[in-house]
Amino acid sequence: MPYNKPSYTDKRIIVSAGFDPLVQPTVACGALAPLPLPALELDFIDRAFARTFTWKVEPVFTDSFSIEGQEPRDVKAAAVFFPLIQRSDGLHVLFTRRATHLSNHAGQISFPGGRIEASDQDAVAAALRETQEEIGVGPEFVRLIGAQPSFLTSTRFAMKPIIGELRPGFVLRPDASEVAEVFEVPLSFLMDTSKHRLHMVQLPSGNSRYYFSITWESYFIWGATAALIRNFYHYLAAAYVDARD
Repeated sequence: MPYNKPSYTDKRIIVSAGFDPLVQPTVACGALAPLPLPALELDFIDRAFARTFTWKVEPVFTDSFSIEGQEPRDVKAAAVFFPLIQRSDGLHVLFTRRATHLSNHAGQISFPGGRIEASDQDAVAAALRETQEEIGVGPEFVRLIGAQPSFLTSTRFAMKPIIGELRPGFVLRPDASEVAEVFEVPLSFLMDTSKHRLHMVQLPSGNSRYYFSITWESYFIWGATAALIRNFYHYLAAAYVDARD
């Protein structure tokens, strides 16, 4: 590992959504077929993004994944980097735990990323810039693979995920003002949909809100980050079926 994993003693996340996401009831979301091991390999993912095939986004969030091509005035464009790392036991995905003093999503698990600034050429440039600013990994250590549909968050960010590989030799230098911790999760665990839980919360307005969550060790991954992980499963599943046809 290129870094020393800090200790993590606080298993509760900072809640800024008006409810505690850890304790909300779960609802059935249907069993999904497990991905075969070849679909979790870097070569397969590279080939999938190099071709065109038909696939559908997570049905629970069809509307949230339909933001591209629209330009609502109240939506802020953002980009995140979905970092894949080749390890001896397979691909891993890198996450950050946000600093607890931040105004948005404090303490939550996320991908490196943030708002697309006027100085950014596009979503890719923003994701790379934010990755370097947050965890100290420069673009020379990033091999771009592709992009996924943007996701409209509850805080009105249109979050564009950029998929890429972190090349060997990178060194993490997290910015303590933004990042409390950096850690990895095996892709095989994240793509196991038996580990995905769908929650429903009743809001004071009377409306309902749904969100996915995934628990890895002491880390509770939920909200937009979990939705992007769930969507990545749908993409790889469709790519595998298409490759066999």
